[in-house]
Amino acid sequence: MGIIAWIVLGLGAGLLANVLVPGRRSQGLIVTGLIGVAGALAGGWAATQLFHVHTLHGFFNLSTWLTAIIGAAILLLVFHLFTRRGSAGGRRTRWAHR
Repeated sequence: MGIIAWIVLGLGAGLLANVLVPGRRSQGLIVTGLIGVAGALAGGWAATQLFHVHTLHGFFNLSTWLTAIIGAAILLLVFHLFTRRGSAGGRRTRWAHR
């Protein structure tokens, strides 16, 4: 697949993973898309390295999409964990004082 197909696949996988991952959404559409592209690439790489499964048989292959969605969902969960910890602890932002 070409780079444009990876970007489209990652954007779609990121949006689907965003719907599947529970919790409050703190990121926007662009960040979700970037996480989706990174998740699609990481998921494809991990599937190849860990399970010796080549998921890059085509854009419309189910295993390609499942790998990309799972990779994007894992990265979204990690993103949510880091952004929640940064805002936890009862800290107030400067806007909360007004």
